[in-house]
Amino acid sequence: MHFLFLRVQFLNQMKMKFVFVILIASFPAAAQIIKDSSIQKNWSLHLQATVIPQYHFNFAAKYSGNNSLQTSEGTKVSFTNTYYVGRRLWRNAAIFINAEIAGGEGLSKATGIAGFPNGETFRIGSAEPKLYLARAYIEQKFPLSDDKELIEDDQNQLRQYRAISYLAIRAGKFSVADFFDDNSYSHDPRTDFMNWSLMSAGAWDYPANTRGYTNGLVIELKKVDWALRGGLIQVPEFANGQVLDKNINNAFGSVVEAEKQFHLNKIDKIVIRLGGFYNKARMGNYNEAVKEGLIQFLSPDITANRKYSRDKTGFYINAEHQFQNGGTFYRYSWNDGNNETWAFTEIDRSFSTGLSLNGNAWKRLGDKIGIAYTGNGISKPHRKYLENGGYGFIIGDGKLNYGTENVFELFYGYNIKELHLLLSPDYQFIIHPAYNKDRGPVQTVALRLHFEL
Repeated sequence: MHFLFLRVQFLNQMKMKFVFVILIASFPAAAQIIKDSSIQKNWSLHLQATVIPQYHFNFAAKYSGNNSLQTSEGTKVSFTNTYYVGRRLWRNAAIFINAEIAGGEGLSKATGIAGFPNGETFRIGSAEPKLYLARAYIEQKFPLSDDKELIEDDQNQLRQYRAISYLAIRAGKFSVADFFDDNSYSHDPRTDFMNWSLMSAGAWDYPANTRGYTNGLVIELKKVDWALRGGLIQVPEFANGQVLDKNINNAFGSVVEAEKQFHLNKIDKIVIRLGGFYNKARMGNYNEAVKEGLIQFLSPDITANRKYSRDKTGFYINAEHQFQNGGTFYRYSWNDGNNETWAFTEIDRSFSTGLSLNGNAWKRLGDKIGIAYTGNGISKPHRKYLENGGYGFIIGDGKLNYGTENVFELFYGYNIKELHLLLSPDYQFIIHPAYNKDRGPVQTVALRLHFEL
């Protein structure tokens, strides 16, 4: 069995040095457990560690506000370390528990860009590593067919023969993105594209606490080439809050998704996912905030008119085309944009597309290269709020000369198989950060180190 030792020494909130040391040792008894397929059917043990130093070059800005990306700053480093444990409970049932350590900070404390360039960065100010429970949920599956397929051991997945068609019920603590809006090429910021609006549907304000997790119930009906999913989940008490709201009659999130697969031949496959969401929370309203600000001759404050009666409705379309040596993806998402962003990021409309190729084409098994574009926008009420000097929890320059936020991202993943390590240089070019034509463009560079076992 391999053992990973990671030491991250944080000097302060603005500067951080880290030592990323991988020690590989052999433990024959433990290794035998991993190799024994009969034991793997009852246990699943994995870990991951990801370190991302990121820097943006200096850029021009006519003005800046409280939530603006700083025009000049040093390198920021994020760090996550997750331990995945799965255990079979009884027939077709399992429990999954994930402990996670996270630390570091994003550029400008993860503010100033709606499609933020590091999906591993949380919107918190502390750089100190924190240990917390990321996931703890039970999964029960009910077979609906006699035909079975072999599912290999993986993160939060037991090695087993599983019915091709089944009904699954999952309850506990998890990330909603674990089960909805999946995409083979644009979903995991630890191995794929890093930008927030590429790892998920940008306009889906999916319920989660500051670190991206929530409590809830997910039901999935899976057939051979289609699936239906639905979820009821908790939302935070406050926008971008860590504590989840217990007033579930007036504060909750819901999402439904339909998936359809089309097999063009033995290799080519198209998958389309259509999702709709409805969230309720004690939100503020953009139009009311602007009106109240004008009456009082003050900048609007979205937090001053929060009420439990507010909601947010929207949808997303997610498609991918798999072909030999890679694939393409497309996403479009929209929400009504009347009430404040509550959990994910301040995007009300988003379109993204990209291409991902694996290293088989150039004889580098395990490598990958990806290039993508995303265009983000906001509703008229949201725009007017920012134009009048309002602030959200992630963007706000004090005023606004509106333009679509455009992001181009390019990365290469270099796989070092012997060390279970993926090294990924990443470059992003961001036009009109936070929808402001008076700021930018911004160029970011990063080197992602991802260890997985």
